[in-house]
Amino acid sequence: MLATAGKLPRGAEWAYEIKWDGVRILASVAGGRVRARGRSERDVLTAYPELEALAADLGPADAVLDGEIVAFGPDGVPDFGRLAHRIHIADPHRARRAAAAVPVRYLVFDLLALAGRETVDLPYDTRRAMLAELPGIDVPESFPGGPAGAAARESVDVGESVDVGESVLRASAAAGLEGVVAKRRASVYQPGRRSADWIKVKNVRRQSVVVGGWEPGLGRRSARIGALLVGVSTPAGPRYAGQVGTGFSEATLDRLAELLAPLRTDRPTFPDVGPEQARTVVWVRPELVAEVEFTAWTADGRLRHPSFKGLRDDLSPLDTARDE
Repeated sequence: MLATAGKLPRGAEWAYEIKWDGVRILASVAGGRVRARGRSERDVLTAYPELEALAADLGPADAVLDGEIVAFGPDGVPDFGRLAHRIHIADPHRARRAAAAVPVRYLVFDLLALAGRETVDLPYDTRRAMLAELPGIDVPESFPGGPAGAAARESVDVGESVDVGESVLRASAAAGLEGVVAKRRASVYQPGRRSADWIKVKNVRRQSVVVGGWEPGLGRRSARIGALLVGVSTPAGPRYAGQVGTGFSEATLDRLAELLAPLRTDRPTFPDVGPEQARTVVWVRPELVAEVEFTAWTADGRLRHPSFKGLRDDLSPLDTARDE
């Protein structure tokens, strides 16, 4: 189930959770074995060996969990840049070394099945209550909506506020967090659907984009990637959304060159790129997904001041529709 971007809803019929800057993972535990897959349906257990502990944590309880893998920086704030170094790892030995260097947490926010029984048709509040009873699971707090009483104000540490949702959003911004997800408390879980029963509100604007080409750099970087040409998914195909030329480390540029080399094509990925600009573009098939941070959308659908944050191996190009 996916959230819809929108304005923060208010009222007692909503609950509010922190939006973590991580990678969405469905984890199932059955018979002492753990399986984990991302939104692309790819098995990701090798990349995140920390998930293997779920079997011991849950003991005899079989369950299907929905949550996010999150890497935290030294300041205690989620850092997607750190997590990006682990997303593509497929070698078990390398994954364990990475886990020691950049540990992650699996923050679980929903329960889809328990003891062989599906729970998706139960209300959100009921699923959350059942989730809270499971041993050893890392479950972030959910804040019921309505007027913000003293306990709620103290919990989110923002002082006086008239509404819990507003308090949580303000607190998330003050803490440098990505934002808030508001969830309708009576709603059922809708697998695979983007629903208005979950509404995401971001403090920092992020967008998943598909890479359609690159332009060489200048000077000493003339033989290397200078900027990526990126786009978003539309019913008519990928649409150009601008160039991303900042946010790269040298290691990231090397990795991008390696991944993009076999994707080269003579066919322009974005027909809406002008002929003058297209002269210098090295086009690639639109298969690689990245995450960018930006300040705003321009009137013609371009990203303003985009900065590269990392690759998203967990997403497909169809997952890059524009977030309003």
